Amino acid sequence: MTGEPTFGRLVADRAEDEAPGLWFEERHWTWREVVEESRRRADLMEGLRLDGPWHVGLALENTAEHLFWWLGAALAGATVVGVNPTRRGPDLARDLTFTECQLLVADESRRPLLDGLDTGVPDDRTLLVDEPEYAERLAAARPRDLARVDAVPPDTAYSLVFTSGTTSAPKAVICTQRRMGRIAVQQAERRRLTSRDVFYVVMPMFHSNAIMAGIAPAVRTGGTLVLRRRFSASQWLPDVRRHGVTFFNYVGKPLSYLLATPERPDDADNPLRIAFGNEASERDIAEFGRRFGCQVVDSFGSSEGEVRIMRTPDTPPGSLGVAPEGTVVVDPETLAECPPARFDAAGRLLNADEAVGEIVNQTGAGLFEGYWNNPEAGARRLRHGWVWSGDLAYRDADGFFYFAGRSGDWLRVDGENIATAPVERLLARFPAFSGVAVLGVPDEVGDQVLAVAELAPGAAFDADAFARFLAEQPDLGTKWVPRYLRVVADLPRTATSKVVKRRIDLSVDADDVLVREGRSYRYRRRAT
Repeated sequence: MTGEPTFGRLVADRAEDEAPGLWFEERHWTWREVVEESRRRADLMEGLRLDGPWHVGLALENTAEHLFWWLGAALAGATVVGVNPTRRGPDLARDLTFTECQLLVADESRRPLLDGLDTGVPDDRTLLVDEPEYAERLAAARPRDLARVDAVPPDTAYSLVFTSGTTSAPKAVICTQRRMGRIAVQQAERRRLTSRDVFYVVMPMFHSNAIMAGIAPAVRTGGTLVLRRRFSASQWLPDVRRHGVTFFNYVGKPLSYLLATPERPDDADNPLRIAFGNEASERDIAEFGRRFGCQVVDSFGSSEGEVRIMRTPDTPPGSLGVAPEGTVVVDPETLAECPPARFDAAGRLLNADEAVGEIVNQTGAGLFEGYWNNPEAGARRLRHGWVWSGDLAYRDADGFFYFAGRSGDWLRVDGENIATAPVERLLARFPAFSGVAVLGVPDEVGDQVLAVAELAPGAAFDADAFARFLAEQPDLGTKWVPRYLRVVADLPRTATSKVVKRRIDLSVDADDVLVREGRSYRYRRRAT
């Protein structure tokens, strides 16, 4: 076979592999057995197929059953729709009807979310995997003929993964069999993964991180998958040691949660080689690598797959890293590449107005496979023959990228444009904060800065310590100091820990809002 393999072909290649393939709770399967189980689900799908989009919604916990359905869909040529359990009521119903699911597979943990919803899927086409009827159906299924795998066209949609929806309704990103196969191969090659690696997958399988970063390279290499229902900070290290885990994928806050557990002198006595993911803080990346004796590879990328920025050993503090040739920062109005950022001796950005623009891939239009049934969103992303990420950034003279927020994350304070992400990064250095969201509160002449800070586990806010912290930051811009500060136990987040700014209360008259005293760094509660 020439060219890029489909993901279904990579799954089929494991059909005679007697090496350990999967550990889930107290059960384990060889890869041959994993493929055998997946072939049965593929046959079950085939028997229930209708005309129209062959979309199968999976409302399941991270279980072996869930994995068998994912891999079965790859063998059958069906399209998986990942059901996000944090979406509820009308929003969840919208996800299922919008993607035109013709079959829904659910377990007991997800069943209550579906009760009473108009999902567009009749009851007789909703399989409940915990019930006897399902076991009977499965026992009657015959393993799908693997010879049919290569008849699945490479451009067949393999998954529809919803974007995080932090700023608007989530879009369903199309990922084809060709792209998932390419991801599996590239992940294995870039991380130098082999059949001797053990992959620990605890991120939710409705999200692309679990499939693309964890499961796909395991399928490619024939390494062992260790699957867990949900992430547990207290059980993570015991699991790593018990199963000999060498590779751990994450997105969002897991590194922070693990670092919040009590440190022990022997934490680095474990087999882990690589933690791979995105959206960890710079502080957590460095501390996690030190404490657990592994390499942390934190990258920046889009669910759509055309934007990839990677840290290198010489990446400056605060930077995302570098990108392949063709990915640049562009002024969306002039379409010109933005000039390099200039900094003063303290590291403050001096030319935000001209240096901040949108991350654009000028050569990767062919990598964008589209959104399901959303041509308007597709047209916004693909303009002038380029891919527009919707993310703001600036680059220094050496080409290193610095995240500046989403395309709407601009404030105008005293006539000066400010990108929110650099302010958030700076405030997140305060040891008591595990995350910060910066927003604008409109006033008569522009915006005032509102910072909503999430406390780290076990931490308490000390206003005097925060004032000293601000005074000690040499790169704190004069317009960056928050006018208003709200300290909260938890920021609103998606299931993968992205902050949802549209759900943050912008009112500043509440008792829990602290107000800056003049031009000092002191904060006080509003007078009641």
